[in-house]
Amino acid sequence: MDLSRSQAGAARMAHVMAIPYPGRGHINPMMNFCKLLVSNTTDVLVTFVVTEEWLGFIGSEPKPDAVQFASIPNVIPSERARAENFPMFIEAVMTKMEAPVEQLLDRHELPVTTILADTYLFWAVRIGNKRKIQVGSFWTMSVSVFSVFHHFDLLAQNNHFPVDLAERGDELVDYIPGLPPTRLVDLPTFFEGKGRATLNRALECFSWMPKAQYIIFTTFYKLEARAVDALKAELPLPIYTVGPLIPYMELKAKSSLSASRNDRPDYVRWLDSQPEASVLYISLGSFLSVSSDQMEELTAGVRSSGVRFLWVSRDSDSWVKDGFCGDRGRVVPWCDQLKVLNHSAVGGFWTHCGLNSTLEAVFAGVPMLAFPIFWDQIPNCKQVEQDWKIGWRVKKSRDELVPRQAIAEIVQRFMDLDSEDGKAIRKMASELQQACGQAILNGGSSHSDINAFIGDISKKIMC
Repeated sequence: MDLSRSQAGAARMAHVMAIPYPGRGHINPMMNFCKLLVSNTTDVLVTFVVTEEWLGFIGSEPKPDAVQFASIPNVIPSERARAENFPMFIEAVMTKMEAPVEQLLDRHELPVTTILADTYLFWAVRIGNKRKIQVGSFWTMSVSVFSVFHHFDLLAQNNHFPVDLAERGDELVDYIPGLPPTRLVDLPTFFEGKGRATLNRALECFSWMPKAQYIIFTTFYKLEARAVDALKAELPLPIYTVGPLIPYMELKAKSSLSASRNDRPDYVRWLDSQPEASVLYISLGSFLSVSSDQMEELTAGVRSSGVRFLWVSRDSDSWVKDGFCGDRGRVVPWCDQLKVLNHSAVGGFWTHCGLNSTLEAVFAGVPMLAFPIFWDQIPNCKQVEQDWKIGWRVKKSRDELVPRQAIAEIVQRFMDLDSEDGKAIRKMASELQQACGQAILNGGSSHSDINAFIGDISKKIMC
């Protein structure tokens, strides 16, 4: 689609400049939201802004014509190295991207009417305020984690920050509006290490958040209704829950395509040959990874469990030994995760509990073995096990090295479909799956909020 339309037509269009935080877990949900926006109306155009490196990664991926890419120079460290010095990467994102985005705005022929920016890109709110462009603050973690940061001052007031988690980690936080009682050790990892080093930057983002005009959450209302309601009662900004922002629209298209062509990948054909709900799908995310010692225990435990597994790992060459998989497993460098989770052979998901993966499991109705590593994955794990009751926590403490015997035992119990515990989490997962499906139907909470957001950003143009 040519974004330089006639001035008469352009004057009626909402032109959204979408600026994701440069990481896969942030880019994907924002792109999915942009696709939903343009699929619900012909009156929205999107310019999706990424670095030149990220354009190389995703520029050839399919998207609607109404979504166009624009790039800024590689002013931040490479995606391939960001885990090596995460605080330095964060600092670059906070300080180096603003100027080239401003230059992009100056060069754009079609005026931008709304900026949709990741909440972590606080400078986008500053740009919007300065240029009188409305800004939607786009939060890619759970509503509960948003609320923790928004109410961070309450932690200090209640003598819960700073603290030594080894001594006081089991103390309960029961004063954050909309949040069920939560142990300090189950909050994001901002008490120490890399998390503590980046905390002030995260809090700076939340000091700018109220200066935006909209807040968009990537979850769906029923998943975190109490936290959403508490924020709506407190904040004067419109709040939209538009998730799950996972590629569920593409899932249907791919399914029909696969039905008409026998071109399914090997791992899907392998899943086709497995009994129903017998396979444990294992993925530890695309960013941070576990220690080499823990990986050794994990591989040994999974293998000795005797459970069927599909394991996705980009660096499997470093740990997969000859004969590891046998007839009961497969290791692949990449897979279509949502398609795998929706396959009838998959009965469980070993996950790091990033929100996108968690939402995909909820959508598919698959229970989880939670193995969080960093930041928001920790409270997501707590929600999976205690609040939603759709999974089990593998590690009992953050720094614990889980031995292979314990891994084998929990995997066997988890994949036992006849056990009472297994039946209970699968029943809850099925109920949450239904609520998720209802949210995205016409008239559902997420579908309605997407249309409300479109209406609100369009009204401002007509005024």
